[in-house]
Formats: sequence, C-alpha cells, structure tokens
Amino acid sequence: MLLRLPTSVSEAQRYLAEGAVPIGGATLVWATWQRDGFPEQAMSLRNLPEANVVEPELLGGAVVLNEIGDRMPEVLRRAAATVGTGAVRRTATVGGNIVGSSLRCLLPPALVLDARATVLETDRVRETDLAEVLAKRHLILSLRWRDPIVSGYTKLDAEAGGAPPLVVACAVHPGDGGGPRHLRVAVRDGHEVVSDGVVCEGDAPQVLDALRTTAVGTLPSAAWDVVSEKVTDVVARAANG
Repeated sequence: MLLRLPTSVSEAQRYLAEGAVPIGGATLVWATWQRDGFPEQAMSLRNLPEANVVEPELLGGAVVLNEIGDRMPEVLRRAAATVGTGAVRRTATVGGNIVGSSLRCLLPPALVLDARATVLETDRVRETDLAEVLAKRHLILSLRWRDPIVSGYTKLDAEAGGAPPLVVACAVHPGDGGGPRHLRVAVRDGHEVVSDGVVCEGDAPQVLDALRTTAVGTLPSAAWDVVSEKVTDVVARAANG
C-alpha cells in the first residue's frame, strides 16, 4: 500500500482522483484491511495545513482528538475526551470520527454547535451541512461554527461490548439580530442520533415543554430524563452568564 501525504489541496485532490482512500488516523480501517486486503493507495491529511487548524470556531478534520483543548466549546472538548482510550485519542481524527465511525461521538456536539463542514472533492472545495456530509461520506477539511453562550455534554456509562452509551449534547446560542436565544439538543440513543432545537425563552420547565414537541421529545423516558437534566443545567448557566 502506498501512503500519500499531501501538503496542498491540489495535491490531495489529485490523489483522490487517482483512487487514494482517505484513512484519518486509520483506527477504524486497519483491522478491516488486515482481514480484507489493503488498497493500492491511501491518503492521510496530517500534513495538509487546511485540515489541521485549531482556532476559535474552526477545527480541522485531521486534528486528533487529544488536541481538542480549551479553545474549543465545552461540548466538543468533553466529547473528544471520552472517546476510546488515550492511545485512540492520540490517533483518531475529527473527520474520521464523524464520517467513518459507527458511533460518531463528535456528531452530537457538532450538531448542537450548528457546525458546517468544508469538504474536499476531486474538483472543488466547498461548504455544506452535516446531513450531506454523512449521506455522501465526504472528506472533511474542517468544521466551522459560531461559539454558543454555554454548552454541555453527558455520556452515560456502558458495559463493554454492550449497546452504545447514551449521549446528550446541548448548546444555547445568542439570537440573530437581537432576537431570542436558541437551544439546540442532540441525542445519540443506540446508533441513532436525534437533533432538534427550540427558542430558549423563560425558565427550564418552559424550554423543556417546547422541546417536548420536537423529535427529541419522542425519545424513551430514560433518555428524556437525561435530556431534562442537561437542558436544565445549560439553561440555568445561560441565564446566569
């Protein structure tokens, strides 16, 4: 297998056109390749500057999870810190986790941040939403968002080898043009991720009543209890912030 390490977008596009397979940190593909055979060419973006940015409101797709530090929103930072083991977090990448992983631990935080992805294609670089990224398995160059007022993240404990642990991510955003604040919530229940948002006006019970009318409100009662606790927390912190 020939490993390509592009240092420019045009070089990466050329390798994609030649059939190179993006691998991220290879934590999700190595065992499969050992079983089924290795591709002729693979490509890592670890040397591509556009994929390695770590800035306020901007995070590269090739950034490894243990580099997601204090400059990132709480919801994203806490999610990254709970993925796998330390060895995994030193290798696994942002883009690989969102697109390549069946658990997609960073997806709920990205959804509540209302993040958009810059993706690399053979003939162009463009921005799109996460729904398209997942549907078409795009190669992520970076994620961009506007920082929320507050955010929060909860991941329940789970038995090894059992069902994926429940994940709840929340963020309260300022209103556009002086309008009301907005709450976004994303929940991973099993392998499915449900996300929705409501206007964040009034106290926590009022916000939860509004959230009950959305897709998040249809979750099983055990999941809803965790949502309720986390929403109450972020709404209170937003009010005091």
